[in-house]
Amino acid sequence: MLENVFDSQCLPVPDRVEAWRDITASALVPNEFRIDRVAEFQASLKAADLGGAQVTALTYASMTSRRTTRLIRQSDPEMYAVGLILRGQQVIAQDRCEAPLGAGDLVVYSTSRPYTAVVQSGRDTAASVVVQIPRAVVPVSSNRVDRILATRMSGSEGVGGLLAGFLTHAATDTVPCRAADRHRLGSVLVGLITAWLAHLVDALDQTPVETRQHLQFLKIQDFIGRHLGDTDLSPATVAAAHHISLRTLHRLFHQHAHGTTVAAYIRRQRLARAQRDLADPRLSTRPVHAIAARWGFPRPADFTRAFRTHYGSTPSEYRHGILRADGDAHR
Repeated sequence: MLENVFDSQCLPVPDRVEAWRDITASALVPNEFRIDRVAEFQASLKAADLGGAQVTALTYASMTSRRTTRLIRQSDPEMYAVGLILRGQQVIAQDRCEAPLGAGDLVVYSTSRPYTAVVQSGRDTAASVVVQIPRAVVPVSSNRVDRILATRMSGSEGVGGLLAGFLTHAATDTVPCRAADRHRLGSVLVGLITAWLAHLVDALDQTPVETRQHLQFLKIQDFIGRHLGDTDLSPATVAAAHHISLRTLHRLFHQHAHGTTVAAYIRRQRLARAQRDLADPRLSTRPVHAIAARWGFPRPADFTRAFRTHYGSTPSEYRHGILRADGDAHR
């Protein structure tokens, strides 16, 4: 999804820090850097503009970066920056608040105020994903958001978990993204960040109805993904778990899943997970019926019929073809 923009390994050692300063100023905002071991400096950057949300995935060695008042006066895009830490330890300080961050933590800060970020990567490089969106597109009082700047937030549960999952996928997905998809994903991401911020400051009432509905849909998708192996998973159990009527559930899917029914979505997700396992060489000795049962198909005949209808071959034929092709490729 993101495009490779910078890799320090491609540059002579003396040029790396200056090139890093230039590329981060372009992809994010200008900062001052202090890097103690310049000769060992390593960093990389991937980025994409998702229709109003600038997403940047970075790896970097230990460093200190500062956005100063002077740099803000020179240029300020008036953005909120939302960061997800993927690896390493980091501390972000802004407005007399300080957030010690580790893997899986989220934080929001402002490009319009000075901040300092201290990164401790250890022997490896640290890694994070940063999203910048204009403050003007967030329909939540800036006074409320200002109260949570540079505060450690969990990326493992609730709305934060949904946001962290989206950003992790964006950072690791290698499939090229079409222009139309970029715009759609950008809208989803802005809405998700808006809902996350509104949830943190107890201001969901300030967000558009569409944002709240889409957030509910994302929560339902996440719930389904975590319960695909439950044989009793059905539209009725999904609706009950979210305290909504079946009619409301079906309406959400009609609006946000391009008309796909809830039952069809569950079946398609189960088949996709089973297909992934069948293609995994590490699971080549696991019986097909065990893979089927793992993903909510207790009756092998039902699984075979559904798989053949969806993919055009039986599960065994698919597995044999994939593993044989993989073996030929490694000869």
